[in-house]
Amino acid sequence: MTSQRSPFRTVPRLPAAALAAGLALAVPTLLSSAVSPAFAQGLPGMGGKQPVEINADQAIEWHQDVRAYVARGNASAKRNDSTVFADVLTAYYREVPGKGNEVFQLVADGNVRVVSPTQQVFGDHGVYDVDKQVAVVTGKDLKLVTTKDVVTARDSLEYYEARELTVARGDAVAVRGTDRLRADVLIGRLKKSPDGTTQMERIDGAGNVVVTTPTDVALSDKLVYSVADNVAVLIGNVKITRGDNQLNGEAAEMNMTTKINRVIAGRDAGGRVSGLLIPGDQPGAAAGKKP
Repeated sequence: MTSQRSPFRTVPRLPAAALAAGLALAVPTLLSSAVSPAFAQGLPGMGGKQPVEINADQAIEWHQDVRAYVARGNASAKRNDSTVFADVLTAYYREVPGKGNEVFQLVADGNVRVVSPTQQVFGDHGVYDVDKQVAVVTGKDLKLVTTKDVVTARDSLEYYEARELTVARGDAVAVRGTDRLRADVLIGRLKKSPDGTTQMERIDGAGNVVVTTPTDVALSDKLVYSVADNVAVLIGNVKITRGDNQLNGEAAEMNMTTKINRVIAGRDAGGRVSGLLIPGDQPGAAAGKKP
């Protein structure tokens, strides 16, 4: 066994950074841009500096009793290059003394689609809370699609603008090409750059983490991925397999730049790591051949 070359020296780069970045860009840019005092510009009681184009097949209604505007039937709200589509769009506003009216919540129901030039978000129901700066999209087939990546979730796709967080909940899966990252919850942590743009700084995965590449499968309880360092850290009950070969430990560091992985033993493992390296030409384990 000592003569075998480890099959775990090269693992394709994880797609997590780009995928979570796509979620960070899509939800706040699209939903929050549609939620503005100009949502119903041209209608009584609403105005604003940034014009929003509202269209609907059936009607645009002003409900003064509940202080809301409702667009029905293949409704859309477009501002600049971003558009929110839904069967029904509802903008709730409040009266502010000396300032007029301001929208505090936008609700999209039925066939929700949020579109910008670089990404789309799909769901059945979407809510943007202006005060809390929180956007939540829910539904049966939640999906974020960018030019390179696809992110899906069972429960919700969320964006917390003030906290600079993006969250995919419930069997969250991020896919780029043939690489796949899965966890019960995926969290993207953002950071504003000096030029004013928002960049992904770190990605956390929690619960039943699975990283899949064409040759390897890595399992753990938690995942921390540093975008700047290009290093993924797997934590808790780590197993990395390639074909019939397997390495086990309490933690592992996967350096995506140097292509070197390091499995670390925890206290429960008695200060040791374990591995099973099978000689021969195993499917997907070519790197495990004898030199």
